Amino acid sequence: MESGSMSPTGDDLAFLANTYDEERAPVLAARAADWRNGAIVYQVFVDRFSPPESLDAKHGHYVAPRRLRAWTDQPARGDYNDEAGVWSHELDFWGGDLAGVRGRLDYVQNLGADVLYLNPIFQSLSNHKYDAQDYFTIAPEYGTRADLIALADDLHARGMRLVLDGVFNHVGRNAPWFQQALADAASPYRDWFFIGDAHKNGYLGWADVANLPELRLENPRVRARIWGDADSVVQGYLRDGVDGWRLDVATDLGFRYLAELTQAAHAARPGSLVIGENWVYPEEWSPALDAVMNFYYREVMVQMLAGDIGGAHAGRLVGRMIADAGIEPVLKAWTILDNHDLPRQSTVWPKKWRRRMAQVLQFTLPGSPCVYYGAELGMKGGDDPEMRGPMRWDLVSDSNAELAWMRRLIALRRGNRALRIGDFRLLESEGVFAFLRRTDRVAETTIVVANASSRAVTDVLPLRDSKVMNWGWLQDELSDARVQARSGLLRVEMPPHSVWVLRPQMGAAGGHNPYKRIQ
Repeated sequence: MESGSMSPTGDDLAFLANTYDEERAPVLAARAADWRNGAIVYQVFVDRFSPPESLDAKHGHYVAPRRLRAWTDQPARGDYNDEAGVWSHELDFWGGDLAGVRGRLDYVQNLGADVLYLNPIFQSLSNHKYDAQDYFTIAPEYGTRADLIALADDLHARGMRLVLDGVFNHVGRNAPWFQQALADAASPYRDWFFIGDAHKNGYLGWADVANLPELRLENPRVRARIWGDADSVVQGYLRDGVDGWRLDVATDLGFRYLAELTQAAHAARPGSLVIGENWVYPEEWSPALDAVMNFYYREVMVQMLAGDIGGAHAGRLVGRMIADAGIEPVLKAWTILDNHDLPRQSTVWPKKWRRRMAQVLQFTLPGSPCVYYGAELGMKGGDDPEMRGPMRWDLVSDSNAELAWMRRLIALRRGNRALRIGDFRLLESEGVFAFLRRTDRVAETTIVVANASSRAVTDVLPLRDSKVMNWGWLQDELSDARVQARSGLLRVEMPPHSVWVLRPQMGAAGGHNPYKRIQ
């Protein structure tokens, strides 16, 4: 500024501008433009989601040893079927199909989901279909490839996306590739598998399961057929309109092959999602994958809600993981509380406060909340196969408190950009789990505080956002609780078993508005 001048020049104004806003605005804009960041995902087990219009028309798909159940039946563990080589409960079907899923898209969209994720849909012996016989054929009881393309088109017309489940570490024992390899030592498929007396059952199976022979991914012809060629499994379905792949047992594929698959997927469909089922610490798995299913988050919640670790320690665990893995892949990671491999959350956390605290954290931590079908209704279910019960459409009602709560959380998330794409800052505490999500707009700043203990806790937290004004009030989005900022600190008096989602109140108080020149 020149001597004697009373007004700053343009250069001075640029210097004085909030550098966080200037630096972060383009980053945040890029995040917001990427559908993979912070999307709300709805997971569907196709056989169990929507009852078919006509069971009589479908009986031919369920010949013995398969069994077709009534929609009101609940899955229960059965006996091992020696002839089929699987457990009897793996052969119980409820008749759901892709046409039924298409008929329920209004429900999924109105719930607030951005992405529909389907458990495997390829031709397979079992109901779970993690034992593919033919990747290129949709299970006949589910429909056809044309039905899948129609489903993708319907979703895109609604501004939604479709992700499929890819099981590429192994196939089913009845897969023609494997049967030919097993029967003929000269078969061109012989070296697609690990066959020999050194292995249990005479071949290598995933986790020594006889029904799941592992593919020899070290063979370039196998990789070409699964993901490398233009007409491969991965690329072909992406060109059909599918938007991404969730990879089963992704860690078994290893970094090198995951990176190859991800690159092939992005080449076939730019901006597609490749996400891995990784039951490990999330660091290092990106960019081999776009992101992982965040089982780490879930385990932290399980231990905190059980009282095995305190809230402050839970916060440090989460904060360290985000720092190590990086915020960008964490924003794309799926935050799960239950799924087809885990007991349902209403069974894990029968006490409402635990379940609701976990759900609030699921929808406010960085990542993409993945809602397992029926979780929004309070469906129960224990270990496999109980967590895979048929969808309880009879529970879909405005009087269902679980559904009303889930709708509220989804609306809360969709109404605040910080919860979808915002940065993460851990707030140091002594007793509570506290963190901040922020963008370049102070009105979107969100502070989440959880007290999982059985006693009231008073804690003093650093605000860690310089634009939250002194003496300004922050209002909980889920209750009438509010607290006041004081010189960059926040004193919270948290009741036991409570969680707050706080945002600044931007309006004037008594005629004075401290935010009048603050964005």
